[in-house]
Amino acid sequence: MNHAVTDCRRYTPAPQATRCHRSAVENRWFVHGCFLLLVFAASVGAEFPKIVNSQKPGDTPPTPQEAAAKIIAPDGFKVTLFAGEPDVQQPMGIDIDDRGRLWIAENYTYTGRTYTNEFNDRIIILEDKDNDGRHDSRTVFWDKGMHLSSVCVGFGGVWIINDGKLQFIADKDRNDVPDGEPVTLLDGFDHAKVQHNIANGLMWGPDGWLYGRHGIQADSNVGAPGTPVEKRTKLNCSIWRYHITRKVFEVVVHGTTNPWGLDFDDYGQAFFTNNVNGHLWHMVPGARYERMKGRHFNPYLYELIPHTADHQHWDTGKKWHQAREAKGKTAELGGGHSHCGGMIYLGDNWPDKYRNKMFMFNTHGRRVNQNVLARKENGEYVGKRAPDLLFANQQWFKGVELKYGSDGGVYMTDWTDLGECHDHDGVHRTSGRIYKVVCERKLRHEKRDLQSLGDMELATLLGRRNDWYVRKARRILHERAIAGTDMSKVHGLLKTSYRKNTAVTRRLRAIWALYVTGGADAPWLIEQTNDESEHVRVWAIRLLVDDRSPDSKTVERLVEMAKSDSSGLVRLYLASALHSLKIADRWALAQALLMRDGQPDGNWQLVLWYGLEPAVAADSKRAIQLAAVTKYPKVRQFIARRVAEAAKK
Repeated sequence: MNHAVTDCRRYTPAPQATRCHRSAVENRWFVHGCFLLLVFAASVGAEFPKIVNSQKPGDTPPTPQEAAAKIIAPDGFKVTLFAGEPDVQQPMGIDIDDRGRLWIAENYTYTGRTYTNEFNDRIIILEDKDNDGRHDSRTVFWDKGMHLSSVCVGFGGVWIINDGKLQFIADKDRNDVPDGEPVTLLDGFDHAKVQHNIANGLMWGPDGWLYGRHGIQADSNVGAPGTPVEKRTKLNCSIWRYHITRKVFEVVVHGTTNPWGLDFDDYGQAFFTNNVNGHLWHMVPGARYERMKGRHFNPYLYELIPHTADHQHWDTGKKWHQAREAKGKTAELGGGHSHCGGMIYLGDNWPDKYRNKMFMFNTHGRRVNQNVLARKENGEYVGKRAPDLLFANQQWFKGVELKYGSDGGVYMTDWTDLGECHDHDGVHRTSGRIYKVVCERKLRHEKRDLQSLGDMELATLLGRRNDWYVRKARRILHERAIAGTDMSKVHGLLKTSYRKNTAVTRRLRAIWALYVTGGADAPWLIEQTNDESEHVRVWAIRLLVDDRSPDSKTVERLVEMAKSDSSGLVRLYLASALHSLKIADRWALAQALLMRDGQPDGNWQLVLWYGLEPAVAADSKRAIQLAAVTKYPKVRQFIARRVAEAAKK
């Protein structure tokens, strides 16, 4: 069923008094306007191509209600059908707006491996007005998409990855009608060649950047429209980010296979999910991770960082492409090698034991895997296997995204098809479901538009347990700061809260909100590098080098910390900071880290090398001097090897 005609414009009856007292002229104009509106809506609907399945006739999924009933969740949980076909089909991307409504990127142009221009993709909005766990309102926001993979609301509109571009569709009056055509900020994402590893997963980070992901299948050359090839950023399997005011695009980390799932924990540490060569990765800026195939662009990395988990979810005694059925040992280990939709639960409905845990769909296992994000002795993280959360129990289930909402319940999108990401047997485009998973204890229902709150009210939301409110409030304050709103009172409240609050997570929330609203300058952040919490010190470091142009006082302070800070996590992020410094400023920080006694082994040495390598290539004499005094044989070996290879040229 095609809903484009009826849903493109919604009719709301006028108040009775208004209808009774219109003049004859007003009525004529009113009728004329309604006629034009219907004509426009019909023309929009008519342009949306008929949806056609390429799945073999006779292959049909269970009904949405039947599928929801088959899902088995832990005792005390309830799974309901939030929406199903024909109201939602092919849900590839999802976001939740400031009113608690779901924005869905429906992708009809995926053919099972590559893309077609035979159909269009679209964005729909679903809302549950009566809080019964099921949608009762549906709106088509935009239906001109092509290879649409992601949707993210904010800053007066919606951000999308569409037709190989990062685009913005404005809706400043928030009436769910685009203000105009999409504006392209970046292009060069090569969807035709990247195929099922397409760029995806737009989301706002605590630092105010817009984050996204990209797969391994082919290279993309990304830049603002019109940017020459030599000035574009080349990437394949990676996590990237874009700064919407500075117009800066950069790759955060390179490696893995096909990242499809990214989230931040209570301390702002990012973890992402992946396929084939490891399902969980700790995202440290500047890191270079093991790849499923091929080589990194930089041939002088010498050693790569492995996946973060201490386990796999499939039988590695077989080749990965032989473990596509959740049987035997693979079933016992978690179901298979393919994962989607990493979510770290920070809502307030599920029991406390699930907080700060990573949840991800297992494609072949048709279930939700759970990993504990534990700390190692050297301060780094390791993913530990925990019991799988739920099982779909039907072969058509294909989970893509997990997100918790304003009441703490979790929405799960189901692509609903046979096969896997490659989908050689065709695509069943006329199906798709969204389920809602809640703990049966009382949900907190607060139906309000966060955009209607004042600045100080938003600032108080930063203390909420449900991080949905925290993230939305921070982003709205960021929007208002960019628009020129005076944030002095908000800054005063946040700094007072920071000084008085003993909870590390609450102090971090204050720092992030201060930073995105212009209330955390370099001198203030340098002060926070003395905080008793390693997490606060880490974020002070990250924000000090966020614009890649730290001043001399900042560099001096980083060097001091490298000489004295005892935290392994801080050491890791000091090494990470190297790639954000000017080449000339990297030597002192690297030497301070490499000269200390008693530092345990860990990935910080590899992260350090990735940041130091360009400096070694630029100044072999200084590199040899550093190699002669460093206490770490691995880095000494890398320096010697790099200098020798440069000498051969």
